[in-house]
Amino acid sequence: MAAHDRQFPAAGSGPSGGQRRKFAWSLAAFCILMVVFWLVARFFHLNALDEYPTSTFLSFALLFAPYWVFGFGAAELLRARLKGPAAAVTASTLLALPYFVLQAPRGNVQAPMALTLVAIPMLVTAALKKWPRPGHWADLFVLVSVGLLIDLGLLTTAWPLQPAGRPVWPAGLGGFPKLMMANVALYGYLVVKPIEGVGYDLRPRLADLKHGLREFFFYAPIVLPLGFLLGFLHWHHGTPRVWTAPAAWVFTFFFVALPEELFFRGLAQNLLERHLGRKRALWVASLLFGLSHFNKGAAFNWKYVLLAAIAGLFYGRAWRAQRRLFASSITHATVDSVWSTWFR
Repeated sequence: MAAHDRQFPAAGSGPSGGQRRKFAWSLAAFCILMVVFWLVARFFHLNALDEYPTSTFLSFALLFAPYWVFGFGAAELLRARLKGPAAAVTASTLLALPYFVLQAPRGNVQAPMALTLVAIPMLVTAALKKWPRPGHWADLFVLVSVGLLIDLGLLTTAWPLQPAGRPVWPAGLGGFPKLMMANVALYGYLVVKPIEGVGYDLRPRLADLKHGLREFFFYAPIVLPLGFLLGFLHWHHGTPRVWTAPAAWVFTFFFVALPEELFFRGLAQNLLERHLGRKRALWVASLLFGLSHFNKGAAFNWKYVLLAAIAGLFYGRAWRAQRRLFASSITHATVDSVWSTWFR
């Protein structure tokens, strides 16, 4: 049996003591992170936190919690407790809770948006439960639907889910939908229909740094001359503040690189390998990644599409080295943060 077709422990088998300890440590680290995020948000005077501190903080904590703990074995704990499709579908509705906690105190809970955010995880869970074979057409439906919701900005545009003239999300919190859909994908493919080789593990390894930076240095000699030739890259004169590059890297890693790597490498490339093989799956996933940037700054930004598709090849290689999203996210975050700091 192929590695990616191996079965996971059945629900009810229960997590080991080591898994429980790992989960406990992740919760302690999560609490520390929440304090850090609070201080950073206060430093940058995030308006949403100034106006509604309790609901903003709690909603972000509820949003970030599954995103974080799934990287430390929470999926095994959930699988042991969710017995049957009904329990899995019911539990999935909790992924929409951050929206209600965020918007209720503001009086901005809108029925179309609320119903959509509740329906998405329920439909995804039901579909994956109904068709459990990896690589089934249901996976295509799920990935395309979730991908288009984010790429086309359908959860951040007022019409038809929000009345015109009213902000969909508070200022500074427009990234909520992206993390919500990442949580749906994690729940779907780590808990409901676990597939081998996703590589969502937030415990860093030295090999992640090795593979991640290796692919960055392979990509740099290609993108720099090509980017300048196309007029896409522009050198920033001057020296940024000492904290700018590290802060940009950390933010990009968690809120840009990791969600995108989960979708395009851990899920899309992973599932495509079952039908196309390793090489063709790498090329197709990279092309899809490039095309996902088509509407950035233009009706069809072909320069961005081209450079992103090439970058996707190196992100895919970093993930494929040991099937670790941490590695490809290092490459991705390094490329994006260097670009935004010195060449954008």
